Amino acid sequence: MSFFAVVMAGGVGKRFWPESRRATPKQLLPIAAEESMLRMTIDRLKVVTEVDHILIISNAEQEAAIRREIQELPAENILIEPEGKNTAPAIGLAAIIIQHRDPEAVMGVFPADHHIDDNNLFAEYINQGICIAKDMQGLVTFGVIPTRPATGYGYIQYHDRTNPEEPIYAVKAFAEKPDYETAQLFLRSGDFLWNSGMFVWQVSSILKSFQEFLPEIWDSLDNIKGAIGKPIWDSVLTVEWATLRSISIDYGVMEKAKNVYVVMVDYAWNDVGSWDAVYEMMEKDSSQNVSRGEVIFHDAASNLVHAHGKMVALVGVDDLVVIETEDALLIIPRGETERVKDLVDNFEKDKKDTLL
Repeated sequence: MSFFAVVMAGGVGKRFWPESRRATPKQLLPIAAEESMLRMTIDRLKVVTEVDHILIISNAEQEAAIRREIQELPAENILIEPEGKNTAPAIGLAAIIIQHRDPEAVMGVFPADHHIDDNNLFAEYINQGICIAKDMQGLVTFGVIPTRPATGYGYIQYHDRTNPEEPIYAVKAFAEKPDYETAQLFLRSGDFLWNSGMFVWQVSSILKSFQEFLPEIWDSLDNIKGAIGKPIWDSVLTVEWATLRSISIDYGVMEKAKNVYVVMVDYAWNDVGSWDAVYEMMEKDSSQNVSRGEVIFHDAASNLVHAHGKMVALVGVDDLVVIETEDALLIIPRGETERVKDLVDNFEKDKKDTLL
């Protein structure tokens, strides 16, 4: 039974402005290392499956950059959505294409922009998920052991270990991003994991779930499937895609299905969701500063600075994020970088396209 890995790479990465832009979003930038987040994800998946079994799903704005960045993938393995419709339609589109290639395949879904520090351990956990997907026709997700009461992650509540020798559990419930007090309760209970947003399932199992829980999306997917490999593909995809509602796979399927399992993973993981997350994961100097580019710190501590082309000096200030690019400069207190998304949303409302 073959394993196909699908990389979700259509995000804009608004929280990483001004480095992240529409044509070169977060996943195409070397934010967490010297390589782009997408390159690191593809290399990680090569430990699990063959290159021609890795697919990337994205949008037209990012297509050219993705093809330049990941040149080893077959051209037909980069799938382009007509427009963003959240994760459920994107996953459904990838599923029907994989089913067309191999009806018996197992399929994995992976964000393009997560940081995982151990590729071999990652592969071990994915292989455990593949076994559950095959043996129990289950929908498998991966939960990270929480290290703090984080409010930026969803949570998975689990019970009933499926095998005493493996960290695989039945899922009891999914929880949205909690407030701080609720996150503390989750940690104290001892039966909650961070939701990593990674999945494994037989392609037949997930499409059956679409039929059961998202029948209107399934009808469109079935019509699109009939056009695979035919001259009418582009027109059918465009027409059917326009009718689909935007909905996440968590809300549309995972929270409703009964045959859901979670693999408890124990490695350093970060969804790299903001500049604050970058600061937390990067190596720091003796004053707890993090920098990239030509940066001088004088009587300054606990700052994150990215400099591109100009020398940046911080004097007598602490706990700042400073991101300098050719056409923009961001200065924001650490701990508040989630607000960068609101800034970019305002750019969109005001039609400041040169900043997007």
